[in-house]
Amino acid sequence: MEAAAEPSADPDALLGTAMKSVTVEDGADVAVAVLDMESGRSATHGRGTFGTASIVKVDILAALLLQAQDAGRHLSARERSYATVMIENSDNDSASALWTAIGQADGLDSANKRFGLTDTKGGDGGLWGLTRTTAADQLVLLQQVFGDDSRLSEGSRAYLQGLMGNIAEDQDWGVSAVADGSRWALKNGWLPRSTTGLWNVNSIGRVTADGRDCLVAALSNGNTTKAMGISLVEAAAQAAVSAFRDAAWFRDGVELGCDE
Repeated sequence: MEAAAEPSADPDALLGTAMKSVTVEDGADVAVAVLDMESGRSATHGRGTFGTASIVKVDILAALLLQAQDAGRHLSARERSYATVMIENSDNDSASALWTAIGQADGLDSANKRFGLTDTKGGDGGLWGLTRTTAADQLVLLQQVFGDDSRLSEGSRAYLQGLMGNIAEDQDWGVSAVADGSRWALKNGWLPRSTTGLWNVNSIGRVTADGRDCLVAALSNGNTTKAMGISLVEAAAQAAVSAFRDAAWFRDGVELGCDE
């Protein structure tokens, strides 16, 4: 038997190599995390913390759904109305209402402890958009939304997935740039910082690429414009998926050993 080429190169190393092709403007920063749902392999590049902007709306709704499960109840009609426009249209007033409903940062942090997020801290007072997080934590959150091993019930996950798959057309950017056609579910966030005028731009979600489902979280800050931030997170998402796409275990869907 002839030994096959090494199929299981370190995923972080693969991602680090792919990210070398991503252009980051001076003063900006980016982090990305990716998980191939078929193999369970994941990788992260960049360890910094980032302001969430509107991607925290997924976390807010996940916390609300968890609290409702604990209480043995369904979301009210008003809560569902808020949730729909908060996720699909990124409506801020609805996010503020549900932020209050979950108990603001304390409620978010309590839910995140149960979800397994370790480096996410809710924003002060009503400032949900200033929640701090990491790409690795956002990948954990995505696994709670899209994975089977979750604190959220199957019904809660399906509900949140459905909203993320019906994002308003003008917000179809970010991780969806790597999807096969319309096979994606996402939430984006963007926020100009009042102190600097620079932009936080983030994108998280599930994409299907080459028939494989991947979870991707791309976070950035220090962008001079929203458009520059969008380009950066899309390039990071493309690098993340391409790093795995080029691996033998991704292409073949199996672990390779040796030729018979």
